[in-house]
Amino acid sequence: MPPPCMRCDSQRVINLETARKLGIAAGAVAGTLKGAYASLHGPGRLIPTTAFPIGRVAAAVMAGTSGGIAGAAAGHRVVLHLFPAGEGTPWLCLGCGHAFRDLG
Repeated sequence: MPPPCMRCDSQRVINLETARKLGIAAGAVAGTLKGAYASLHGPGRLIPTTAFPIGRVAAAVMAGTSGGIAGAAAGHRVVLHLFPAGEGTPWLCLGCGHAFRDLG
């Protein structure tokens, strides 16, 4: 059970460790999809074909991997700046935006 917010007594709080993990996963998925899509549908062939471009699969895998790593790092950095200093479990109030740590 999450503790109430120390500023506004709201029960709507999220564990920042969970938010960090979700940010990393979402960033990795978005980066992978962006990298693979850009690699497969980027400029390269002037003649459009209906066949799947098998020759670009390796480039799509590499672009997806590097995009996923970059996206995961970005997701980690976005949430990491919210962490308050100190010991205990980090929480973020969704009502007032106050970040605090609970030692209990």
